[in-house]
Amino acid sequence: MNTTFEVETHGQGTYEFTRDVTRWVAGAGVSDGVLTLFIRHTSASLLVMENADPEVQTDLATFFARLVPPTTDPSMSYLTHTYEGPDDMPAHIKASLLPVSVQIPISEGRLTLGTWQGLYVFEHRDRPHLRQVAAQITGS
Repeated sequence: MNTTFEVETHGQGTYEFTRDVTRWVAGAGVSDGVLTLFIRHTSASLLVMENADPEVQTDLATFFARLVPPTTDPSMSYLTHTYEGPDDMPAHIKASLLPVSVQIPISEGRLTLGTWQGLYVFEHRDRPHLRQVAAQITGS
């Protein structure tokens, strides 16, 4: 069983889409299996992250902004791929450091996410995007 989720982003940050995935899995009719998610972009990532305290997402975004600043930062002057804007190459670097796919077990027709876990697209670009996340369930 396959589908594609579209996640609208509005600049750098995390965008939760757990409810959409949970709803789809519940209607899939699969009792036990595995859900694989794969983001179809080179400047965004997928995360399983805490969804109870929004400070977690704020701190994560701040950490990565400090770890990989835009190309306008003097520390990034060595980069050569700069023609798509000061956030483009740093977005590719962040996406190379973070997962672009995740697998989550399905048990008794439900995702086995922990109590405080949610599914997120981590947008690394400044401008809005419509991100596509391919989903596949294998199981019975």
